[in-house]
Amino acid sequence: MLIKTADFVCSSPDYKRCPPEDLPEIAFIGRSNVGKSSLINMLVGKKGLAKVSGTPGKTRLINHFLINENWYLVDLPGYGFAKMSKDERAKMEKMIAGYLSNRTNLRMIFVLIDSRLSPQNIDLEFMSWINDLRQNFDIIFTKTDKLTKNQLNANTVAYKRKLDTLFPMPPDIIQTSSETKTGKDPLLDFISSIIVA
Repeated sequence: MLIKTADFVCSSPDYKRCPPEDLPEIAFIGRSNVGKSSLINMLVGKKGLAKVSGTPGKTRLINHFLINENWYLVDLPGYGFAKMSKDERAKMEKMIAGYLSNRTNLRMIFVLIDSRLSPQNIDLEFMSWINDLRQNFDIIFTKTDKLTKNQLNANTVAYKRKLDTLFPMPPDIIQTSSETKTGKDPLLDFISSIIVA
């Protein structure tokens, strides 16, 4: 897929205020500071489309970007270690749950994982919850340029083994790097196949 246009549409505090459900949506979510905004900017070829911040938990709303005028890329708030109060955290969890549970045009959820880390309970629990919602999801490994090829392969194998124990049909893992643009074309081609299906 060639990205010709990528435009910010809106930020919504809950799923009821998101754009009409007339175009397919692909959602990106991951733990705070996993490199989500950098990945989105790399995919669409626009450096400042998604706001990149050194502060974890910067994304606090559901952000819709219209891509090629025929599908939405949705940037969801991160989960995990963002510094926020219990009330704020509960509000974010409700927002994310509402979106993932109710958007009829949601075709795929990509869960972003830092490729340098061993399987973390917070990520595995989140994926199990998505699975319980009967939503389609795959995993995107980020920051793969920070590892040697052997380290990356070892981490990928370890992750797949863990996923095999949790899911009857484990999600695929797509390896990416915002720095080197690794995985850009395979990921876009995969998204293309989803939105036309």
